[in-house]
Formats: sequence, structure tokens, C-alpha cells
Amino acid sequence: MKNQFLRFERWTSSFAMMIACLMMALASIFAIHQIVTRFVLETPAEWTEVLIRFSLIWMVFLGIPTAFRQGAMVSVDLLYRLSGQRMRRLLDTVVAIAALTLSGVILWWGWDYANRGSVQSMIGLEGVSMFWAYLAMPVGAVFSMIGIIGNWLDPQRLELESAQ
Repeated sequence: MKNQFLRFERWTSSFAMMIACLMMALASIFAIHQIVTRFVLETPAEWTEVLIRFSLIWMVFLGIPTAFRQGAMVSVDLLYRLSGQRMRRLLDTVVAIAALTLSGVILWWGWDYANRGSVQSMIGLEGVSMFWAYLAMPVGAVFSMIGIIGNWLDPQRLELESAQ
């Protein structure tokens, strides 16, 4: 069961990171387009600024699960380094519960916020609902929860290994 969940978590975290990288590439393409149209052609495209902003929001919320999976969560590094194995596991559990609670709040209120924003349309993209921009919060929270549980089942402490 544990191995099946970890395989599922690897797939979901990889998928989320792939989409996050795609969002960063899209933001870069939109930014280049905006620079060319604004400063070279002197006819700015107003829709690019909105799409850059929302691409970056999606990038952040879909990149967070990888950070959680790699153990880059809130932790007390000094306590962790000075404790024994049982205390480390307790710290892992407390940090995982705190991160899951925060992700649960983001999921709950993010979904509510997305639904409330569904009646708004994006400035510069009339007809496109703000729901799609706000949906990044609950989607990112779901992927984050999977990454948090994956890290709790199979801890990785990449931030401690690379810390100076």
C-alpha cells in the first residue's frame, strides 16, 4: 500500500512540476510578446499582462508540491539535528500535520474563492472567468497534500543536505 501511494505521489508531483514548468515557459513567452508589442511595435497587447500574472500564480501553486515532497517544509532544523530517531519522527509528524492543516485551509477557502470569482471575467480577456485563475489554490493544495503525505511516508531532507 505504501509503495503504491508513493508511486502515485511520484506521478502526481512530476505532473504538477511539469505543468508548473509549462506555466513558467508560457509566462516567459507572454512577457517577450508584451515587450515586443509595447516597445518595438508601440501597440501593447493588454491581455499578455493578465496571462503572465495568472501563469505565475499557477506556476507557484503547482511547484509547491515538489518542495513539500523534498522536505522543504517548515521545520526546526536545530531540533532535528540534535534529536534522536524517535524525536525526528515526532517532528516529522508535527510538521506534516501543520502543513496538511494549512493545505486544507487553502483547499477549502481557495475553492470557495474560485466559486465566488466565477462571476467575474478577466480584465483584457472578456468572457474568460476568473474561476480558472483562482482554481490554482485548491488544485495546488490537493497536489501539496499528496506530496506532504509522501514525504511523511518516505522522508527526504534535501534542504538539510544542501544547507550551509
